[in-house]
Amino acid sequence: MSSTTAELPILSETLTARPRDERRVSLLTLCLLALGVGVLTGVGAVALRALIGLIHNVMINGVFKIAYDANILEGPSRWGNWVIFSPILGGLVVVYLVARFAPEAKGHGVPEVMDAVFYKRGNIRGVVALIKSLASALSIGSGASVGREGPIIQIGSALGSAFSQAIGLSTGQKITLLSAGAGAGIAATFNTPLGGVLFAIEILLPEVSNRTFLPVVIATGAATLLGRILIGPSPAFTVPEVLFPSASSFGVEEAIAFVCLGALCGVASWAFIRLLVFMEDGFPKLPGNIYTQNIIGMALVGLMMIGLTHAFGHSYVDGVGYGVIQSILDQGMTATNLLVLLFVLKLLATTISLGCGASGGIFSPSLFLGATLGAAFASLAALVLPNAGLTLPSAAIVGMAAMVGASTGGVMTAIIMVFEMTRDYAIIVPVIVAVAVAAGVRRALIPETIYTVKLRHRGHRIPKERHVNLYLVQQAQEIMERRFILAKAGSTLRACMGWEDVDDLRAIIVEDGGRIVGLIPPRSGLWRESANNPNRLVDDFVEKRAVVCRDVDLLSLVLARLRRHRAGAAIVFKGKHRPRAADVVGVITKRAIADAVIDNYAD
Repeated sequence: MSSTTAELPILSETLTARPRDERRVSLLTLCLLALGVGVLTGVGAVALRALIGLIHNVMINGVFKIAYDANILEGPSRWGNWVIFSPILGGLVVVYLVARFAPEAKGHGVPEVMDAVFYKRGNIRGVVALIKSLASALSIGSGASVGREGPIIQIGSALGSAFSQAIGLSTGQKITLLSAGAGAGIAATFNTPLGGVLFAIEILLPEVSNRTFLPVVIATGAATLLGRILIGPSPAFTVPEVLFPSASSFGVEEAIAFVCLGALCGVASWAFIRLLVFMEDGFPKLPGNIYTQNIIGMALVGLMMIGLTHAFGHSYVDGVGYGVIQSILDQGMTATNLLVLLFVLKLLATTISLGCGASGGIFSPSLFLGATLGAAFASLAALVLPNAGLTLPSAAIVGMAAMVGASTGGVMTAIIMVFEMTRDYAIIVPVIVAVAVAAGVRRALIPETIYTVKLRHRGHRIPKERHVNLYLVQQAQEIMERRFILAKAGSTLRACMGWEDVDDLRAIIVEDGGRIVGLIPPRSGLWRESANNPNRLVDDFVEKRAVVCRDVDLLSLVLARLRRHRAGAAIVFKGKHRPRAADVVGVITKRAIADAVIDNYAD
């Protein structure tokens, strides 16, 4: 911005055109591309499993082989107490890889994918897929308490995004392929194609329509089919055939039991989210650098592994924890004290692992926490509600769904995935009740999910409404009009109009001593008034309750503010502090919003 005198308004110009979508392909072509992404993600899921197995066998069991069944409890490590160095050594390599090559690969991955969808135009670097694979395999295989589904979600997303960038797809179609890769990752990991589709819809996709839904379905179907061919057709867990009473016999005591279990899981989800935030904020404050902080965290996890091995013959809390879940479902683990202890230690081990720099997901730990909490609840509830028919396996399954649904916010994903894992229709009613209650309790305690809370701390708000359209994930700086007039309070219409062609309708931002006074939107009638009453002051026309937003705010947030204040335009500023006139970079008008909508429906 520049000015000639203090009495005259300042015109804002820009020499940089806003980025435009480069290429849109037909829906048929997009579906074919999604098929390729699904196949690549399926292969990636199989390769990640093999790499995890190899690292686990070498670092925990002391043998060089790939075959590894995570659903089986293996017993003590052949390294004895020296196994404490396994998570430490693995963690140090992970910290180096992440810090050196791909900082996005740190943590559980899904928040970074969501950030790419809503704040990075769907762009994820291709190198993230490789580094995330190596880092997560090292973390899980060496003993960190994290899951393998988060990595494959980020790997699938990175593949979809990198492929889209390579061929120059538009932002909307890039986001679609990114989400297709994420859904394919979930589907291939758990053998749950419907769960994969719903994960993409609930957690990632800003729009549900044929142009987004069909590519996701094709990708998840391809990844599931490939996974079944290479890994096997069995579900993630072997579940007893009869667990729940029929829907017709679902009585008052059953309802009370599942409502109470749902409420308990909601509180546990809140504790999980808060503790993870505490650990992620706390470890960087410890003395030393990222390597010493990781050593402290991984040493604590190693000590838990050793202590549990000496006390019970198995480390339990390391890795994905599927062995514990399967043991509960097989009714091989029924001691209430042990179940409660494992819940507490897994909660600590997972949050410590992620807080100190491990790379892995939170989906599997959520299943572990839900299974142990649900089984412990069932053993105690039997004393109070003996006619509820609540068995340890049935309560574990309901607890798994409630914990996942409440923690991640993917309530439909949790319900359908657990149904796909058990293939028992009688599970639907208890699971729906528990998940709904758990999600409601968690939301009452903390509005953010375990995915969005991390982004909220960055100032990146993720819309909770899942019915928004793709154009609403654009940032304010992408659609704002960069040409506006910055006029001082007390300026006359003559002074303002002297700089402009009457046909060039620009917004006027009025400031006084650097403080923004208000906004006069374009097409406000001011321009005709200037011809009749040129000496009138701009102050007479200003909207003093101006809507302001940051340049990185999503259009969905801007629209919400415009609707709430019934304003005609919004002032866009750059920075995080209270905006001043010098911080203004543009104006969002209704015309700019209309252009964004039209561009969105151009294909």
